[in-house]
Amino acid sequence: MELDRVGLGSRRPFFRTWTLGLAANPLERKLETYPYLCSLPSIVSRGSCVTHHVPSEPAIIVSGLPRSGTSMMMQMLEAGGIEIISDGERAADDDNPKGYYELEAVKKTRQDSTWLEAAAGKAVKMISQLLFDLPADRDYQVIFMRRDLKEVLASQQKMLARRGGGESADIDDAQMEALFAKHLEQTLDWIRSKPRMKMIEVWHAQTVTEPDVVAAQVADFLEEEMNLDQMTAVVDGGLHRNRGTEARS
Repeated sequence: MELDRVGLGSRRPFFRTWTLGLAANPLERKLETYPYLCSLPSIVSRGSCVTHHVPSEPAIIVSGLPRSGTSMMMQMLEAGGIEIISDGERAADDDNPKGYYELEAVKKTRQDSTWLEAAAGKAVKMISQLLFDLPADRDYQVIFMRRDLKEVLASQQKMLARRGGGESADIDDAQMEALFAKHLEQTLDWIRSKPRMKMIEVWHAQTVTEPDVVAAQVADFLEEEMNLDQMTAVVDGGLHRNRGTEARS
């Protein structure tokens, strides 16, 4: 029940491992896991609420528009030796045959950002719209995936069609492309304005055609010794199914 209140009711084994050892005694561990309990008078009167530790090592955030290659980058990071945070809640399918690498708690970051306590030095996937919810009291390394907007639209349309359509399927492509472009401009400007965010922009097309080059660039950005051969090997060029030329035809 309590896990359901923080949106992690279906991920008990994962969340249990996640919080293990965060506090020295059972009550403090419970408060680390369920921070809303600190608002209860009986808890406050005992002076048991703990202050969340802000990790010194930055969290690695893989971001971008949906269908921009974020899952592919998560695969590369995992293959290269970076630990990822993912709950496996969203299974692989025809749209993402190698998996989505998502963490459901990310969607509720504005209400509860405690998942970040376990994210230091690890990679987590977060769509660009949610970046604005990240707390400003810690450091982040943002790998921002870019893709030709016509390819993004074509990929999203195929996904919608496969799933029976949706609201955005009826929006004019030119209008949607303009909205995406504006969103990207605002998001990238916002990231650049944040002193505790470092960012590298990685283009989907180059990742597919030159994965070795991108792997080296990402390793340099993260300042990590990574397995570049493994990072390169996981990239499947055959998955680049919605190229700009297709989108324009």
